[in-house]
Amino acid sequence: MARRKAQPRNKPAPKPAPRPELVAAFGLGISAESRAAAWLIAHGYRILARRWKSPLGEIDVIAARRHTLIFVEVKARATLNDAAEAVTERQKQRIAAAAEIRLAANPMPTIRDMRFDAILVAPGKLPRHILSAFESS
Repeated sequence: MARRKAQPRNKPAPKPAPRPELVAAFGLGISAESRAAAWLIAHGYRILARRWKSPLGEIDVIAARRHTLIFVEVKARATLNDAAEAVTERQKQRIAAAAEIRLAANPMPTIRDMRFDAILVAPGKLPRHILSAFESS
């Protein structure tokens, strides 16, 4: 019986390199989230998750202290005021929807209170923690 010659496999086209500004923005975001998590730990919070993803959105940091659970949006900009203005209504809705999914998948009977906070990060400044930065819809 004659052997068949193997057909060459089609190699997928290589992915283009990510744009440098996107790589820099991603690195800045990771750094800001690390600073925010360190800030929360220093203030008595326990970090439960970072960069938690759901089909409806991502939550930067999920933390708890005593009987309070917080979902934190971290924003890094050139100034703290710019960071404060960067949280949009659409982001608030997506975070609230993701929080509902997280709570349904991970019930926490000891939690009595829940908040949506923001932590603002800017170069050369201490992070600014805004409690109850927005309400769930």
